[in-house]
Amino acid sequence: MTPGVRPPRLAVVFDFGSATPMSILAAARGLAEVVFLCDRGLPHVRPLYDDLRALARVCDITGLTDEQILAHPDCAGLAGIVTFSESRINRTAALAARLGLPSLGVDTAAAVTDKYRQRCLFAETGVQHTPCRVVRARSELGPALAEVGLPAVLKPRSGAASARTCTVHDVGEAHARWDEFAGGPAEFVVEALLAGDPSVAGPGWGDYVSVESVISYGDIAHVEVTGKFPLAAPLRETGYVVPGTLDDSHRREVLALTTAALTALGVRHGVTHTEVKLTPDGPRIIEVNGRLGGYVADLVRRARGFDLVRAALTVALGRTPARPPAALRRHTFQYFLTPPMTAVALRRLDGTDRLDDIPGIHLVELFAQPGTTLDWRRGTLAHLGIVHGSARDHQGVQRLVEEVGRALDIEYEESPEAG
Repeated sequence: MTPGVRPPRLAVVFDFGSATPMSILAAARGLAEVVFLCDRGLPHVRPLYDDLRALARVCDITGLTDEQILAHPDCAGLAGIVTFSESRINRTAALAARLGLPSLGVDTAAAVTDKYRQRCLFAETGVQHTPCRVVRARSELGPALAEVGLPAVLKPRSGAASARTCTVHDVGEAHARWDEFAGGPAEFVVEALLAGDPSVAGPGWGDYVSVESVISYGDIAHVEVTGKFPLAAPLRETGYVVPGTLDDSHRREVLALTTAALTALGVRHGVTHTEVKLTPDGPRIIEVNGRLGGYVADLVRRARGFDLVRAALTVALGRTPARPPAALRRHTFQYFLTPPMTAVALRRLDGTDRLDDIPGIHLVELFAQPGTTLDWRRGTLAHLGIVHGSARDHQGVQRLVEEVGRALDIEYEESPEAG
């Protein structure tokens, strides 16, 4: 930024998401002045509100209409607006549309936050046909499954982190899961289960990947194909690796499919996270997320020196980010300490001190302690913690994960009914 020149003002519609306030402010340095738009009625925002005010400019939007937000002095002269939260995508798009700022279009935002609408668009445009039905009541499960076929996936029509998401193999199991999810989202979808081919990513890796893309004025740049560790039951992620393990041929197929999906959805601006299943018949879209994926920014930054958070801010300002460097610094990973489905509480977690002595393990974040209640229905967010590390190659990553398993001694209180 030229000395004496005021940086452009960039609004971040804040809620729980894929970038922390500190990472956003660090990424914005020399690029923009950030103003956080905060609704104190949101459970994640309320306890952070005062701390945010000590860090940056904060605009309290609690109870305000879109018109009132944009009329607020803190929103004067906005040059961009963005969110890193799944739950704020639609409002961010609506605000951007009123100002004529680069963002997901209103219709695109609606599609990327609605799993059924996505499936319909993909079918209509010839990208992919995956049988899928909306379910609003327990009584609709049987007919929907009869149309979609079994096994199937039951998941919220809108949501993130695989919360309240599971496979079902018969109508009785579907009814049982529906009862367990009572009090959650009003609408679910059931869709055909995509069968994976474990041989594509290779032994010890998950049968799916994600693609991290940066889109500016319709120009799609795929930054990374992120590899995965195998899923935990029922459909919970257990960690990521950058780069992924695909060979060039499969990588090209995955990127071509992702480009087709983003085009079908009308994505012209933003950073996206597209999950792709590796099947015996080729790659298939699981879903497109219209924002930065959780966890991946740290991995890409450490592996390639490219900041996806800054890229998202840059695109929101109507600028084209620099292309990521092709050179790879290291193979980076995050491994989630994932309880079994039957775990209802953590009794004991020992051995984390031993991880400090393992070369390649850089950080261990713990989010649970003895007595913490556990619930698989929270999806990926139900893990105990994250082990961050790096190695020279994929084999080194797998060896480190094996060492983590040997070092830790974890005991749970379990309920057979929980699984």
